[in-house]
Amino acid sequence: MCLGIPGKVVEIHDEAGLPMGKVDFGGVRKEACLAYVPETRIGDYVIVHVGFAISRVDEEEALRTLEILATMGDMVETELATMGPGMDAPAVISDEGAAGLLPVPPAAAGGRPGASPPPGGGG
Repeated sequence: MCLGIPGKVVEIHDEAGLPMGKVDFGGVRKEACLAYVPETRIGDYVIVHVGFAISRVDEEEALRTLEILATMGDMVETELATMGPGMDAPAVISDEGAAGLLPVPPAAAGGRPGASPPPGGGG
């Protein structure tokens, strides 16, 4: 499966003449090519598909989408682990030590079999 996943651009650099960025997906950071969205700045949210940022999206929409994706469980983690440049290398976990890729919001976890609480206990 190939998903376009929103992430926050935390670093921008040039690599062989191409604008590249480090994008944070709820604690997992991956490299993405920014050539299709050259106006992107640090702090912007982008939709990344197979290692390419294909569009910018506002923070509210990005967070809403991440919340929905969190209900999909392992499917999203598998996608993040295999997408983009350096797909053979493991993802870089953020310095903040996020526990898991996409925390399950309390509303999404309620009543779902096998749902785990969000990092920090959730209740």
